[in-house]
Amino acid sequence: MPNVDFRFHDTVVAVTGAAIGIGRAAARAFAAAGAAAYFLDIDEVAGSEAAGGSGVFVKCDVTAPDSISLAMSRIETNHGRLDVLVNNAGGFAAQRNTEDVPLEEWKRILDLNLTSVFLMSKAAVPLLRKSTGGRIVNMGSLAGQLTSYRTAPPYASAKAGVHSLTRVMASELATEGITVNAIAPSAVLTERIVELRDEQERAETARSIPLGRYQTPEELAAWVLFLASAEAGFVTGQTFGVNGGRYMG
Repeated sequence: MPNVDFRFHDTVVAVTGAAIGIGRAAARAFAAAGAAAYFLDIDEVAGSEAAGGSGVFVKCDVTAPDSISLAMSRIETNHGRLDVLVNNAGGFAAQRNTEDVPLEEWKRILDLNLTSVFLMSKAAVPLLRKSTGGRIVNMGSLAGQLTSYRTAPPYASAKAGVHSLTRVMASELATEGITVNAIAPSAVLTERIVELRDEQERAETARSIPLGRYQTPEELAAWVLFLASAEAGFVTGQTFGVNGGRYMG
């Protein structure tokens, strides 16, 4: 768990993509800080294991409106409101040049990384309005800010869209006291990174980061908790580059 002092007692939190990686670290950190933490993921086995005894697993396909509606209904039935939504689900399976990306892969990656943020937020806003200070935290990426290192074109496009949608929603919801922010990490040592990149590739990436290493999911989870906290109540519409100095903008 990240070593933070934030307290989330009597706080209802939903984290998407919570079965592994950043989502799991964030959801567990919320639970450790006293929140009623909902682990949303399509992977029932890994999601249930991630939640363990500290949170509640809810099977949810973040690209399917009916599945999202069922998840939100369960939270509403149990608590009557939602205080924090963390849109973390995303990722991609392969790095390809634009001309080599099949149309169906383009659509699938945009659905998972961008449309999911729209669908989840759309469904969650009515419950966030019932909170005394709703929070939405979106997981963007350095890939949506830079083109100086290789990544998947649909993934980079989707994450740039997440950053833009964050600003739009922040503007829309500010008068209701709901803040919307994004985090743009660079290289996080998750299971997906280990699968996609061999040891040599990971070492090369680490050398490209001024701080000289990957960050851990727990380090990034601390940023999620900060943006969800009362202390961040005057921050909205921002994308925070948590990237080890890889992009200094």
